[in-house]
Amino acid sequence: MKFEDLLLEIGGFGRFQIFILFILCLPRINLPMHFLLHNFLAATPSHHCAIPHQEAFVNLTMEEVLLISIPQEPDGTYSSCEMFSQPQFHLLLNSSLQPENNSIIQHCQHGWVYDHSQFTSTISTQWDLVCEQRGLNQATATFFFIGVTMGAVIFGYLSDRFGRKAMLLLSLVFSVIFGMLSAASVSYSMLAITRTLTGVALSGVSLIILPFGMEWVDIQHRTFSGILTSIFWSIGNMLLAMVAYLVREWHWLLVAVTGPCLLSIVCLWWVPESARWLIANGKVKQAQRHLLQCARMNGREDFTVSPESYSYISLFRTPVLRKISLCSGAVWFGVAFSYYGMSMNLTGFGLNMYLSQFVLGIIEIPAKMIMYVLVNRVGRRQSQAWTLILTGLSIGANVIIPKSETLFLAIMGKGFSEAAFTTVFLYTSELYPTILRQNGMGYTSFVARLGGALAPLVFLLDEVWRSLPEVTYCAVAVCCGSVAFLLPETLNVRLPEGIEDIEKNAFASCTYFCKQQR
Repeated sequence: MKFEDLLLEIGGFGRFQIFILFILCLPRINLPMHFLLHNFLAATPSHHCAIPHQEAFVNLTMEEVLLISIPQEPDGTYSSCEMFSQPQFHLLLNSSLQPENNSIIQHCQHGWVYDHSQFTSTISTQWDLVCEQRGLNQATATFFFIGVTMGAVIFGYLSDRFGRKAMLLLSLVFSVIFGMLSAASVSYSMLAITRTLTGVALSGVSLIILPFGMEWVDIQHRTFSGILTSIFWSIGNMLLAMVAYLVREWHWLLVAVTGPCLLSIVCLWWVPESARWLIANGKVKQAQRHLLQCARMNGREDFTVSPESYSYISLFRTPVLRKISLCSGAVWFGVAFSYYGMSMNLTGFGLNMYLSQFVLGIIEIPAKMIMYVLVNRVGRRQSQAWTLILTGLSIGANVIIPKSETLFLAIMGKGFSEAAFTTVFLYTSELYPTILRQNGMGYTSFVARLGGALAPLVFLLDEVWRSLPEVTYCAVAVCCGSVAFLLPETLNVRLPEGIEDIEKNAFASCTYFCKQQR
């Protein structure tokens, strides 16, 4: 008997499944709070070189001191990274006579002065990660996603080896530990290490939750399960804006976004291990206990009902599975690369950054609602390909569209980007068999986090050409979206349980889908 038939016997989708999904959605709220935290944790307020006190400045106002000490940019603002080697008192008579001799201009010698009207402190102001150190500021996001990349490999394998629940609990515990250590960081090096380890831990939460929930759900409610879980990401996205608005000091901001993991740890006590995983690994008696619990909660009567070891290498051993792994990896890279490229550029939309975070979070809700319909009407493959391609085109349009229209493009691009991310989680969970599902999710998440790690660094390319970051994001998204057309369709297809289901039924699944479209 297939597990799908077994689910139907015990109620298919009832109170038990709703209860499980709700608890699993709680830690999902925490993910964007950390994944997008860089926008606020490493925000760089306006700043200028610190000016040492001189007796000649006694009768001057602060504005006059700045005028004679800091060169002005063409737009009239003071330079953030340069100062005059000697005060230019003649500027007091005519400020438009800016010196043309660059030899009297030097880099900041005495540190910087920051505008604290918006942020009490950030890591940028804490360790002066500006000007020549700007790259280190951007690198904090890269370090975090390097951790997420490593965690994807670790937890992908371990959750297939030792179970979904145990590894999810372990991931949450380490998320709390390393998140709090990040908040207590006393040096940039300590923060870089602890944020990397936080990324490792949170990677387990990210890749386990959706497949874990879907393994308890019947075919008809798989899409609902995936969309519901994804909506809680958007809720977390909006909550991040509110938390960051209320907590302007970076140490306490880290504490605020990490603390809710404790609630998830407590609630996870009531979630049983995946019966589908237990059966696939030969633990039938334990699976039967959980299925009996499910049947009773769903109001059904009692019922009656040789494991093999697999690794990441198994993802590439057979032809169809190899093709799925290569193509899905490319799609995940494109989805993450473009999503985080947009999400970490809040200052480019012409809005207050807190409002930008909230608006871009709330946009995700209707995008997910639309995808709930589309993935069931046009299928997973078409939805995945076109949402990612349209994401790239929306980003690329910024190069030629007037700046006044960038907010509209940002809204469109963010909507398509979130739709692509929502689909890829659901789609990938359906592509891989039960015995390899978490290995598959771990591998694709690994590739995605490479994209996430590279995305913040692409902003530095604006020094080569102002539009080069947008062109890069656009090209990658369009190319990776086109690869999605090579993947098999999974709409209304049973979740595969073994590798033979993938290899033998690939052609049959394609034929079934084609008939459904007629």
